[in-house]
Amino acid sequence: MSILSISFIFLLIGVFVAYYLFPEAHRWIVLLAASTLFYLAASGRAIIYLLITSGTVFVASQGMQMIADRQKMEFKTGSLSREEKASIRKQNKGKRKALLLGSLIVSVGLLCFFKYIPEAARKLSIMTEQVNSILVPLGISFYTFNAVGYLVDVYGENCRAEKNYFRLLLFLSFFPQITQGPISSYDELAKTLYAGKTPEEENLRHGLARLLWGFMKKMVIANTLAANTMILFENYGDYAGISILFGAYFYLIQLYADFSGYMDIMCGFCEMLGIRLQENFNRPFFSKSISEYWRRWHISLGQWFRKYVYYPIGVSGWNLKFGKFCRSHVSRHAASCLPPTIALIITWFLTGLWHGATAGYIVWGLANGTFIILSLWLAPWYEQMRKLLNMENNRFWQIFRILRTFTIVALLEVLPEVGTLQDGFHFWSSIVTNWYLPSDFVDILPFVYFHNFNKTLGFAVAMVGVLLLFCISMLQRKKPLPEAWNAIPVWLQVLLLSALILVIGTFGIQASWEAEGFMYANF
Repeated sequence: MSILSISFIFLLIGVFVAYYLFPEAHRWIVLLAASTLFYLAASGRAIIYLLITSGTVFVASQGMQMIADRQKMEFKTGSLSREEKASIRKQNKGKRKALLLGSLIVSVGLLCFFKYIPEAARKLSIMTEQVNSILVPLGISFYTFNAVGYLVDVYGENCRAEKNYFRLLLFLSFFPQITQGPISSYDELAKTLYAGKTPEEENLRHGLARLLWGFMKKMVIANTLAANTMILFENYGDYAGISILFGAYFYLIQLYADFSGYMDIMCGFCEMLGIRLQENFNRPFFSKSISEYWRRWHISLGQWFRKYVYYPIGVSGWNLKFGKFCRSHVSRHAASCLPPTIALIITWFLTGLWHGATAGYIVWGLANGTFIILSLWLAPWYEQMRKLLNMENNRFWQIFRILRTFTIVALLEVLPEVGTLQDGFHFWSSIVTNWYLPSDFVDILPFVYFHNFNKTLGFAVAMVGVLLLFCISMLQRKKPLPEAWNAIPVWLQVLLLSALILVIGTFGIQASWEAEGFMYANF
């Protein structure tokens, strides 16, 4: 079931109506039924793998919770010695860890089988026909990460295990987040997912506005730019370097409009149900460094990797010992930088691998990690230079840092998308080797259909949409968007939403005929 299809719109309307017809305590059942229907329509028999993951996660989490509760009850009696308590803790920790590892092996094993084994088999030309017939479960990357986070949190006693299997199944299969996230913390999402509370009228109006704005970002901006960047990727060797650079910028804007558009659709719809999904973006194009950019882009993924990969490696015994060794034998600066560098290399390698089992994505991940590592090592020198040149409050310097970060990110994003890794490197080199200034504006953007009036008009509307994105991001600096939207008179809200629907119907549907689905659904 495509999210841009009429059937999905009917699903949203049906869920909204049924949700408020049910009593508050049972509204989560409507969400579970809708999520199951959505999954069956989109992935069919592959739902069995979601059920296997949810089943093993439920059993393992219940087992870990029972062991933890039993230990607390035993310790409350006060009749155990310190040695006996230590022995019980050790035994129980071993049992809980066995349950954790067993469930992780099943969940992560299924993810690796479906996401990485087929790609490796294709490259080695092994069982190609059988590999191509494998049906990859919908959203396996996202529901697996949700499952892993939940298991680790139960193991660490950061949240209690959910006693109702079907409520846990809803958490893992919740249709607004299963295809592209956000990757949710069970403890946070559960506060509103099962509550069934009716939101205020202002939340309903803002949720609807955000949902429509998300469709506009995807259908009008992202899908229009997609048609142009596709031409760029196929013919970049024929274009001037400045045209290729502009194309990379357009691709990054397309990716943002595509992914954040999806988030707006789903977060807006959930807001209309009184459910709060985690925000995944925070004005990323205003970032002044790569590390800041990744704190603002795909926030839930970054938080997941920091919590479950980076921090555990950073504070592991062997890494702390290595830091102490560096402090004694190298320098204090090396001791403060080397342990996090190791954690960053592993984290960004896995981040690249999560996005795709290709050399392009792995190099993309390691390249992002390299920029962050360099900023870590050079931080003292940067600080001295900023003070010496008094650049901290210099407006032009801040604008330069924003443009520099935007350019680096744009060039990195196209690396795995042009084709092979070699194609990506050739794309980069063409910017320099083909550098010349075209004779007129049309030649600067040769991948845009300027010879076709309808497509030229569609591109112009998309550029107006990009300008609106910038203006809204600037507005967010001063006031939260829900507050700003609800400050507008209702009659003007209706007028603006009507205009938005008109633009989507006039330009978005046409642009979406030739475009594919959401880009992050491929991850």
